[in-house]
Amino acid sequence: MTPIQHHAQLDWDDQGRPRSRAFNDVYFSDQSGLEETRYVFLEQNNLAERFAALADNGRLVIGETGFGTGLNFLCAWQLFEQCAPAGARLHFVSVEKFPLSPEDLRRALALWPELKAQADQLLGQYVAIHQGFQRMILANGRVTLTLLIGDALEQLPQLDGHIDAWFLDGFAPAKNPEMWTAELFAELARLAAPGATLSTFTSTGWVRRLLNAAGFKMKRTPGIGHKWEILRGVFLGWPDQAPKPAPAKPWYARPTPPAGERRALVIGGGLAGCASAASLAARGWQVTLLERHAGLAEEASGNPQGVLYLKLSAHGTALSQMILSGFGYTRRLLEHLQRGLDWDGCGVLQLAFDAKEAERQARLAEAFPASLLKILDRDEAEAQSSIGLPSGGLFYPEGGWVHPPALCRRQASDPAITLQPHHEVLELRRIDGQWQAWDGERCLASAPVAILASAAEIKRFEPAAELPLKRIRGQITRLPQTARSQSLATVVCAEGYVAPPRLGEHTLGASFDFHSDDLTPTAAEHAGNLQMLEEISQDLVERLDARALDPEHLEGRAAFRCTSPDYLPIVGPLAEHPAFIEAYSALAKDARQVPDTPCPWLDGLYVNSGHGSRGLITAPLSGELIAAWLENEPLPLPRSVAEACHPNRFALRAVIRGKA
Repeated sequence: MTPIQHHAQLDWDDQGRPRSRAFNDVYFSDQSGLEETRYVFLEQNNLAERFAALADNGRLVIGETGFGTGLNFLCAWQLFEQCAPAGARLHFVSVEKFPLSPEDLRRALALWPELKAQADQLLGQYVAIHQGFQRMILANGRVTLTLLIGDALEQLPQLDGHIDAWFLDGFAPAKNPEMWTAELFAELARLAAPGATLSTFTSTGWVRRLLNAAGFKMKRTPGIGHKWEILRGVFLGWPDQAPKPAPAKPWYARPTPPAGERRALVIGGGLAGCASAASLAARGWQVTLLERHAGLAEEASGNPQGVLYLKLSAHGTALSQMILSGFGYTRRLLEHLQRGLDWDGCGVLQLAFDAKEAERQARLAEAFPASLLKILDRDEAEAQSSIGLPSGGLFYPEGGWVHPPALCRRQASDPAITLQPHHEVLELRRIDGQWQAWDGERCLASAPVAILASAAEIKRFEPAAELPLKRIRGQITRLPQTARSQSLATVVCAEGYVAPPRLGEHTLGASFDFHSDDLTPTAAEHAGNLQMLEEISQDLVERLDARALDPEHLEGRAAFRCTSPDYLPIVGPLAEHPAFIEAYSALAKDARQVPDTPCPWLDGLYVNSGHGSRGLITAPLSGELIAAWLENEPLPLPRSVAEACHPNRFALRAVIRGKA
């Protein structure tokens, strides 16, 4: 089970500097933390020269053990902005077991006024920092920060990426020996790019010897301040005597990233398509976004209010990890939108409507910190929501509602994205290394990379025809607010949900219909939604005067959710189906063997679909996942989660079961 993650417990000295209570150690030197960071980490890794030498669309990846107050990150970012060419990017990956609370981080960073420009951006995005992988996009996409929240020896083995420069930080070896072990150093070596550098403020002999044994060539170098000596080194390669790390299985190994022109076409202008376009545009790609309707977000992404609701498991499943990372990523994106109109972080209350649900909520409350979710009794729940309720429940204080079209418009607003509405793609062709999108008579667009993001409609394209996507019709009901209903202060969910008012209306929903293909709203489903409202709150029914409403005359809209059999999204590169079945047919006899046949990828073809009713939480981060594959960057999710969402999982299962 995932351990509860707590914020760092700090004491502040009389100069206003933070000290860790758990490790009885300082976060930075009492003489000059800034000079020490710049000397130990920036100079010893030769970063000024390396930043200046980057190509216009080049990238440097820094890895760090111990994010702490973010001082090393902010100094590296500041230097990057001073030295790197305009189109270059910085990717910073840092692990932290006890992240500072937002209040403590703000207080600590106030000590460094010369870093204010960077610190203010970091603080503006420092929300929903929970267990696991948490990605932040800063400096309009030039700087990516991936925080791995948790124990270093649990988080780093899940990282898939290459690190060009390591900052080996953390509290002193004598105070925090867990961060200075052979096991950890083997992870640094596994992740090190050829010729990666490493520096650390300690010069302890056993640390140097363990790093040398892991494949680094370390040497002592003069220190700064009260540190006589420090260590710097370079990665020479994996040591001969050590067993090599297991390679990724070929069907999950990364396809070779496309060389040459960085152009992509994205089919589908909903959450998944707009997110995919945004993540590539931020990396300097030119993107053509093809949408069959007149504008963005006209299908499932077009509801007036969607809910940022976290359906978690206490057991750290792949879906639960995806939701925690995706929730944080989306929640940070929303900081750029207009609160009250485009979104509201009003919190989400999931009622404990029966004994089984109450038991599930109790397990979650034991597994996660109160900053993410907490149990409220009935009185507390009524005070939080400002309406009468049948029970208490689980409250997510950072949740809320979102107007999905606003998020789509924000994501598609980069000048590198060209939106082409009224462009319905009926066929994909691969000609001369380009994917061509055809509407039957004419070629609408072509590019070396294509991303299929049009929900279940992607099955019309032959390469995606075998993906087991199913459509589920859902209908929402729009209820005019009344003088008494506008007091509803939080989203409340039972089997359905009701949101506080936006532009004079509450959104109530949503029905589930596995059989209907008709998107005309029906009175029967409006009646069903009103029945769900009765279960949520009789008091709200009265406040809305809902019993007097005629379902025949209610406004609403219906759309298809698109879901997969295991409820995980389908995100990643596509393989050629018949060739895949043939290449791995031996797995039908013995599923444990790993044939070394390379996967027959369809070069440059990716899918971002199957988000079900969780698209607000999983689709934006999935755009980052696809961009990481295309750019050979560190993945924004644990390797095991990326594999659990991989399109190849279904063909692989079919082969193993002999059903291919």
